[in-house]
Amino acid sequence: MVTKEIVTKIIDGDTIETNKRKIPIRIADMDTPEKRQPGYQKAKKALSDLILGKEVAIEPVAKDVYGRTVAKVKIGTSLVKTKMKKYEKK
Repeated sequence: MVTKEIVTKIIDGDTIETNKRKIPIRIADMDTPEKRQPGYQKAKKALSDLILGKEVAIEPVAKDVYGRTVAKVKIGTSLVKTKMKKYEKK
């Protein structure tokens, strides 16, 4: 089920928090650098510029080993993962 939620926090380049969930959401099919890895700050800033404070569509697809929802995330009609492709790990 797709829900509309406001992004309240960017944890890293592929993990967010929203106004409707207590546990962060991992963006499906996306893998950006983790903290202390090259490119982390750029990926986090790019995701922040793209969706922080904005309404996104969340479509859960799984749960990860940490209990987070893994979801397809859309801003308007675009998948966030598509817009963030250049920031993914090489």
